[in-house]
Amino acid sequence: MNQNSFGQGQTHQNMQTGNVPPQMNHGGHELFDVHEVLSTALSGLNLKTILRPHVQDQELLNILNRQYAFALDEYNITVECFKTGKDPSHPTSSYKMQGGNDFIYGMKPSQPKKPIQGPNEITDEMISGYLLGAAKASATAKTAAALETTNPVVRRVLADSIPNCIEMAYELAIYQNKHHYYQVPQLTQQDMQDILNSYAPGHQSMNNQVQ
Repeated sequence: MNQNSFGQGQTHQNMQTGNVPPQMNHGGHELFDVHEVLSTALSGLNLKTILRPHVQDQELLNILNRQYAFALDEYNITVECFKTGKDPSHPTSSYKMQGGNDFIYGMKPSQPKKPIQGPNEITDEMISGYLLGAAKASATAKTAAALETTNPVVRRVLADSIPNCIEMAYELAIYQNKHHYYQVPQLTQQDMQDILNSYAPGHQSMNNQVQ
């Protein structure tokens, strides 16, 4: 569980109106960006609810249910601190995926994708892809919002939740890869080696050393 360092004892000022109460300690950019975060989170939660009855694979259903419960809790504490400007009822938790983290590299031919004609054509491949897209969208929205957030509580809650989005996306990517839904090509060994060798460590110069 992350230990959120909020620093909420500070007094904030508005040049025109004076002291700013905690629930109003938000800048304009922050309000719009956190609104985007919460809207994206709601969309992801609703998407899981809509897709759940169509899931065929028990492993995918378990992933969906675990991620839904975790994302709902994160949504709730984000709403809580956003509305109050104070610490939420509990710190941000850390999502831990289940299973291994081995990717299968290489490509094999597959059927071309095309739009479906009805809900009876929804597959586990589609569902896992939609969930992966939702996790990526949430990570992007939270990163953008955290960089614009002035409220120290909200900023820390957002920053602590970004690794959870990444973990969820990784879990889904591994699931897709295992079932050959998400194929990962590799460069030739020579091209890979050339890129790996194109950087070297830097060294601290005497002028830049901390006194």
